[in-house]
Amino acid sequence: MKIQTATSIFESLASGWRLEAFRLLVKRGPQGMVAGDIASALDISPSSLSFHLKALSHAGLVSVEQEGRFQRYRANIPLMLELIAYLTEECCNGHPETCAGMRSASNCCDAILPPLEPPGESPRS
Repeated sequence: MKIQTATSIFESLASGWRLEAFRLLVKRGPQGMVAGDIASALDISPSSLSFHLKALSHAGLVSVEQEGRFQRYRANIPLMLELIAYLTEECCNGHPETCAGMRSASNCCDAILPPLEPPGESPRS
């Protein structure tokens, strides 16, 4: 991931409304949500939501698909996971095993964290 992409993503999530909308779409997974349902769930006016969803779309965090007269939004979960990988790939100077104790203190799922073994090494039996 390029630093410009990461910066764009973080800038788009700097708004509480955008962050909440993105988290709601992540929760819904591939099904996504239509804009009106997002507005209702977040208790935000449709015009304000449209502004925020446009910013998320420009950053690549959401996709939008026309369904008749509705627009369905979906979180770009692969991009979110790529951002997490970008943030953690150099964890502990390339030795993520040194921060193993910190993993249990976070709420992050082990599946999306870097492996505890440095690249090219396998765990000892």
